[in-house]
Amino acid sequence: MKYRIIGNTMPAVEVEFDFAGESIYTQSGGMTWMSDGIDMSTNARGGIMKGLGRMFAGESMFMATYKARQAGARIAFASTSAGTIYPLDVSATGGMICQKGAFLCAQESVELNVTFSKKFSAGLFGGEGFILEDISGQGLAFLEIDGDMIERQLEPGEVLKVDTGNVVAFDRNVKYEIETVKGLGNIFFGGEGLFLTKLTGPGRVILQTQNIAEFAGRIAQFIPSKGN
Repeated sequence: MKYRIIGNTMPAVEVEFDFAGESIYTQSGGMTWMSDGIDMSTNARGGIMKGLGRMFAGESMFMATYKARQAGARIAFASTSAGTIYPLDVSATGGMICQKGAFLCAQESVELNVTFSKKFSAGLFGGEGFILEDISGQGLAFLEIDGDMIERQLEPGEVLKVDTGNVVAFDRNVKYEIETVKGLGNIFFGGEGLFLTKLTGPGRVILQTQNIAEFAGRIAQFIPSKGN
């Protein structure tokens, strides 16, 4: 399978299949365009329970699989917001743990499962982060990144504190925690919310410069309410 990422503001990844029978899957409704010579099938990949888990992780319950009938067939998947598409070589990296909604599409040999933070407080208080996506297996997967991508390689014991909405993915050996912002003044007037994500190395961390939920909240302030 070959691919190219096209576009800047709202990019898409276009995949060209190398042989008949090669396939790629995405969440339902994720395909943007495709050439002739591709068959589509939709199912709750891995069963109903896994489908429900994906739904709680921000993906659709049902996944669409696209299989080539001939070499050279092409298909494209576009990002849902302004940002970047990141190709993750799962074979080389062993996969990563991702925030919900980061998954765009992947080869059939890549597994997408739901995992949970070890600390319940991560989801109860941190907003994001309790339900995570575990990408593993062999092959290529593509992640959606809001805004620009920042990649950090943490040394053993090195700590990085991040607004939870700006975390995209991290290696399995990175320790992931939610901690409270200290000081009442910081909580009420700092504008950063109550909690931060604490990432402790060693391992690779992928961040995004845009927090889409925060951005949507700012836009909502300018939308007239009913009756105004």
